[in-house]
Order: sequence, then C-alpha cells, then structure tokens
Amino acid sequence: MCYDRYVAICKPLHYGTLLGSRACAHMAAAAWATGFLNALLHTANTFSLPLCQGNALGQFFCELPHILKLSCSHSGYLREIGLIGVSACLVFGCFVFIVFSYVQIFRAVLRIPSQQGRHKAFSTCLPHLAVLSLFLSTAAFGYLKPPSISSPSLDLALSVLYSVVPPALNPLIYSLRNQELKDALRKMMTGCFSGAIKFLFSGS
Repeated sequence: MCYDRYVAICKPLHYGTLLGSRACAHMAAAAWATGFLNALLHTANTFSLPLCQGNALGQFFCELPHILKLSCSHSGYLREIGLIGVSACLVFGCFVFIVFSYVQIFRAVLRIPSQQGRHKAFSTCLPHLAVLSLFLSTAAFGYLKPPSISSPSLDLALSVLYSVVPPALNPLIYSLRNQELKDALRKMMTGCFSGAIKFLFSGS
C-alpha cells in the first residue's frame, strides 16, 4: 500500500509501468511467501516445544510469548527467541521502507502548488497511515507491555486490534476511494433509511 502511494504521488507518469499486474502479483507473492515461511518456522518450532505447565491458554489465539511461558525446554526457548529476532529484523526493514517512502511522499506533496492538490494527495495517504499506526502501536504495546499490567481482557483486546481490525479496514479504505462504490453505498444507505421510516410509519 505504501509503495502504491509512493508511485502514485512521486512518479505518476510511471504508475502503469511500475505497478502493472505483473509487479503487483510479484509483490503479493513475496508478501504471502514471507508471511507463510515465517508462520511455518514459528509453528514447527512451537510444536517441538515440550510443555510442562499444561497446554491451556486464555488467549484469543496462540501467542508465542504465552506459549513460551508454558515450555520447559531451554534450547527450544532460545531457538524461538532467535526466530522472533529474525522476524523483528524483517519488520524493522519494512518499517524503514515505509518511513522512507512517506518522507519522499510528503516532500513531493509539499511541492504541489495548489492547496486542493495537496489536500487530495494527503487524503489518499492518511487512511493507510492511520491503519498502520493502529497496527504498530497495538502490536508493540501488546508485546512490550510490562507483565504487571497484563490481563486476559487487555491481551484479547490488543490481539483483536492488531490482528483483525487492520486487515478488515484495508479493503474498505481502498474500496471507498472508488467513486462508483461510494455512490452505490450512499444509495443503499438512503434506501435502507427510507425503508426503515416507511416501516415505522406503517406500523404506527
């Protein structure tokens, strides 16, 4: 999403070349392959951990730190910490790329002479930044918060906020940039509202 905004704003004349169907397919395949490989390594290592404190977790899903608390294998624990370190390096690399891209985007936007053009450019970036900030802040807080303030309800809320909400919002954000979809949504909402009003008056 960040690269899409970078090309659209900083290199609009090359958008069709840089973000054609083949380039999008390659980026999607790389993202899916990286995520699948990362999940596979963590899952394989987790299944090899001997659990000496039962296997019940009061969690929304099997978070790695909580599984490690149940383990009594020192070598498996260190191996998982190493995998988490590799994952953290990948995440940090993505974060640096996103920051660099948005620095270039904001520099390009601030050079736009008209205020309307700057507003339009910013409006295409802010939803992605909002979702990204929600994901990063909740994930960072969820993994780095002190144990003294940890509770099952807080862990559940944080897990939902960074694992469910951002992926659900991304299609909505991109869809609402489509004017035809906006018009169809507005028409549907108007129809539902009118139908509810008629139903209420007919019932009374």
